[in-house]
Amino acid sequence: MFTAIVYVLTSGCAWRHLPAEFGVSTPTAHRRFQAWTRAGVWRRLHVAVLDQLGAAGEVDWSRVVADGAVVRAKRGAR
Repeated sequence: MFTAIVYVLTSGCAWRHLPAEFGVSTPTAHRRFQAWTRAGVWRRLHVAVLDQLGAAGEVDWSRVVADGAVVRAKRGAR
């Protein structure tokens, strides 16, 4: 299930084009993705990976980028 969801998210393919080789139906994968999103699984996974990489000295913080999709712009700010 996890691999199928990550495939769709990283490949950019539509859910309806999820290859059958993953062994999971498209509706099931999409439902699970939505449930995990609501439960905060992706955010917790992201933080856990960053924590582990940071503890191992594998994160180069000089190359960090803040994206407008992540950091909300304040109204009226210049």
